[in-house]
Order: sequence, then structure tokens, then C-alpha cells
Amino acid sequence: MTEDILISVEIADRIYKVRVKRDEEEMFRKAVEEVKLNVRDYAKIYAYKDKQDLLAMVLLQYVTSYIKMKEENVFSDKTLVAKLELIESILST
Repeated sequence: MTEDILISVEIADRIYKVRVKRDEEEMFRKAVEEVKLNVRDYAKIYAYKDKQDLLAMVLLQYVTSYIKMKEENVFSDKTLVAKLELIESILST
């Protein structure tokens, strides 16, 4: 069982204290760095009033990617099931 640890991260000029599993800390910190890079990239491209606008754009980008990946996985699962059913019908005849 992995223990939770409390870490501090900075995103968009704010410090957040987050409790994560010790074995997930590295992945979490990589995610924070990725968000920071995306915020910096959006700041170069778009006009914004405050960092909240940039965070909203980053969130939208990630959620869009997540939905696309989820839909592709559902399609892959359906394709796999269809192929397995075909193999099963061939084997049973």
C-alpha cells in the first residue's frame, strides 16, 4: 500500500498543496510541468486578462483530447469484439 504525501506545486503563479500517492508523485509533477508549458504557450498566442483565461484554454485542450481518445478506444473495443465474434463463429463451424 502506497502512502500519500503532501506536495506543493505552482501553476499560473499560484501555489497548490496536493496530496498524492508517493509512487505517483513523479507522474503528477510531469503533468504540472506540461500544464505550465501549455499555459506559457497560450500566453504567447492569445490575449488574456488573467491566468484563469489561459487555464481555461488548457483545460479545454485536455478535455477535448480526452474525449477524442475515449471515443477512439470505444471504436477499437467494438472492432475487437466484432473480430473476436468472427473468429469464434469460424472456430465453432
